[in-house]
Amino acid sequence: MDLSQTSDLVAVAAAGLAALDLLLCLWFLRWMRRVRRAQEALLAGRNVDLVEFAVGMQTRMEHVEGVVASAEQHLAAAEERIAGCYQRRGLVRYDALRDLGGNQSTTIALLDDRGSGLVVSAIQGRDYARIYVKDVVAREPGSIELTPEELVAIARAMD
Repeated sequence: MDLSQTSDLVAVAAAGLAALDLLLCLWFLRWMRRVRRAQEALLAGRNVDLVEFAVGMQTRMEHVEGVVASAEQHLAAAEERIAGCYQRRGLVRYDALRDLGGNQSTTIALLDDRGSGLVVSAIQGRDYARIYVKDVVAREPGSIELTPEELVAIARAMD
């Protein structure tokens, strides 16, 4: 084979291009086999169109987003209800009637997270007991003025 002739050079170049083309074709086939295996793994071996599969995934994703949004709404409502429950308490024991039996009187504040609720005071004497219940709104007295012991109970409850 004499490479000085143009036809021989063209034949060698064509053979080289054919070999390169064959290698590229084999590489492409191998790559496509990997893609098919990945598709089968993704689609669980079912013969499904990828567009149809993507639409199904989109539908499932929208359903999950709806469930999450609903759960967030229920959680916010539950947090609101919890904030309104009595969850703070403050207790004060004291001698309401000086020198008549020690710290027998008690005041307890039962408040929610915002500082609203009620204060119960039990004043103990030697021959009687009186109970007072007062409302509290946002750490402030409701309709009846609070005693210093009741204010201390509210402060302890909110600490």
